[in-house]
This record gives sequence, C-alpha cells and structure tokens, in this order.
Amino acid sequence: MALSFSRTSSSITQKYFPSKTPTTKSTILNLLSYKPHNLNKFSTISKPNSFSLTNTKLSKNPKPKSHLQPVRSLFTGIVEEMGTVQSLGDTKNGGFDLKIEAKTVLEGVHLGDSIAVNGTCLTVTDFTNEDFTVGLSPETLRKTSLIELKTGSLVNLERAVQPDTRMGGHFVQGHVDGTGVIVEKEPEGDSLWIKVKADKGLLKYIVPKGFIAVDGTSLTVVDVMEEEECFNFMLVAYTQQKVVIPLKEVSQKVNLEVDILGKYVERLLSSGFVDSFKGSS
Repeated sequence: MALSFSRTSSSITQKYFPSKTPTTKSTILNLLSYKPHNLNKFSTISKPNSFSLTNTKLSKNPKPKSHLQPVRSLFTGIVEEMGTVQSLGDTKNGGFDLKIEAKTVLEGVHLGDSIAVNGTCLTVTDFTNEDFTVGLSPETLRKTSLIELKTGSLVNLERAVQPDTRMGGHFVQGHVDGTGVIVEKEPEGDSLWIKVKADKGLLKYIVPKGFIAVDGTSLTVVDVMEEEECFNFMLVAYTQQKVVIPLKEVSQKVNLEVDILGKYVERLLSSGFVDSFKGSS
C-alpha cells in the first residue's frame, strides 16, 4: 500500500483507526505516535522522472552469507543510481519494509549488506535480480525523510564502499543527523540553486565550502545564512539528472548528514583535550 501524507490527511486517524485489523498506514502512525510530528505540512514526490538496523527476519535466498556479522559501513556520497520505490508496508512480525527496484546496486549484493537510501544506511533483508528489500525501524521513520516516500518515488542509492573504492566525494556514514526543508529553488543557466532550512543544532556544523550529504549526495556548501537558519548549494546540469533532489518541491524534506570532522573537533574542544596540551607546554 502506498504511503502518502498531504494537506488533506488530517482525517487519516479517523479513517484508518476504526478497524482492529492492522493496516500499513495505521502501523506507521502507531510507530510514530509517541513523538508526534506535523505530517501534513509536507507533500511527496508524486511522479518518477541511507543508519538503523531492524529485527526483520532475513528472507531465504539462494545466495546468503554463511555468517552475518555487524559491520561499520562507509559511503562516499556519490550516488550510483536512482531506484524506484515498489512498495512500503508492514510485515507479519510487526516490522516495516521498503522494497526498491534497482539495477547497479544489486551487483554482488548479499543479505546483510548495507545500502544507503537517500543517505540512510539500511540493511538488505531480501533481494531478487530486480529489486531489494530493507527494514525500517520506528527511529528511522522519525529521524529521516523516508516517511514521505510512496510507491513510484525515486530514491538515491549507493552501496557501502570497499577497500579499493575510489573516494569521489567525502566520508559519509549513512547516519542521518536530521532533516532540512527545501525553501527555495532557483535556476541559473543550466545549474540549479537549492536553499535548505536546517535546525540550529545542525547549522553550526555547516560551513561555506565545506562538505554536506543531502539525501546521500555529497555536495559543497556555497553559503550559510545564519539569520535565516539556511544554507545553499548548486547542482550542475549533470548532477541534476543523476540525483533525486531536483525532483523535490519547495517545503519537502531532505536528509542531512554533516561532516563528521566538525563534530570530532567540537568534542575535542569541549573535553579539554586542547587545553591539556597548553598546560603541558
């Protein structure tokens, strides 16, 4: 069943909660119920052109790994392809699955592999030659823009890097720090300016000419507008054809992951690590 929230969805609770039989929409709302969000504020992508592990039971597959072990994944923010959402729905064991049609990221895929979906690191729980399935936890739905997806939506996809992978972007963990809202889209020639409003807690890590991952896409920040609590970036014509961001409308959410180096520096300064060197000199 498709997942979609619009301005007219204020009656969704009354429409889907009378029955005691679980439905996809009621399942999602139940997952989010103890941290209410204004889900009616944003629209979703209605036409086609990656940090949490779930307890979803791994499906049988002819090519599973013999022993699945937790791994730390790393991405580059260079989107490999745009996949198409085939379905979203609740599972028999109470989880929530997202199935995506893809091609490139399926090459050499195994159960338990990590794939970034719009910058959110997710675990493959099933796959075929044409699609793969990942499980979404309640925390993932709360902290990312994946809640806005519906059948037919396009998503950015990237496999976790391997030791011999070329680092074309920057170090991206797939651990979404939060979401921003697109507040402006302005073309200039064949390029496109995008302005995003972000929470102050994230904006402090965003610097002009620094790295940021927007829906899993490694981008260079052009400017930071402190008073507006916004930052902007520019997409060249080539990038516009390869990522999902230009398809989103003003007022829609994007996943944000700031450069991890900024958070490490802040941690070192607040811990007194630098002052300890001053005292010993």
